[in-house]
Amino acid sequence: MKKEVWKGGNMLYPVPAVMVSCADSTGRSNILTIAWAGTVCTNPPMVSISVRPERYSYDILKQSGEFVINLPTDKLARQTDEAGVRSGRDGDKWEMLGLTQEKAAKVSAPLIAECPVNLECRIKEILPLGSHHMFLAEVLAVDVDPALLDASGKLELSRAGLIVYSHGEYYSLGKLLGTFGYSVRKKKRR
Repeated sequence: MKKEVWKGGNMLYPVPAVMVSCADSTGRSNILTIAWAGTVCTNPPMVSISVRPERYSYDILKQSGEFVINLPTDKLARQTDEAGVRSGRDGDKWEMLGLTQEKAAKVSAPLIAECPVNLECRIKEILPLGSHHMFLAEVLAVDVDPALLDASGKLELSRAGLIVYSHGEYYSLGKLLGTFGYSVRKKKRR
């Protein structure tokens, strides 16, 4: 099958849809939705988010050097979208979205209490790349809702109902297809 060739563009989908919370030194905080977030390194644990410099939260992120990546659930899809299309310049997004600030353990930025998983991050480097600047950050702590832990303390993230973003649309995650290494794992003999 011959494919149609388009000009280069960002078509790496789906991506996690996350809400990033941040706060400046005066306590002014905001939430922004980021679809361009990713894992960068295991040791030390590092992530990245990409933000346009004209976004309201850009200066807060740059000044504070910290943020929290909050993983929203399917129940928070509407708030996730609204956090991305409304500006913090127009009012308090926490109030607009009916979300609760919770104190983080390692950073001054608040967690979103309604999100079951929160990654507390400290910015290591800001890379100006063009339309977006990438904030490369170390993950200092991960806050997890105990309801997602099994009896042995293992995180069962599949129970959280996390969402992804794909080319302008939000989706809930689907059925399990396999686990890491299942394609080469030897079958147990009976």
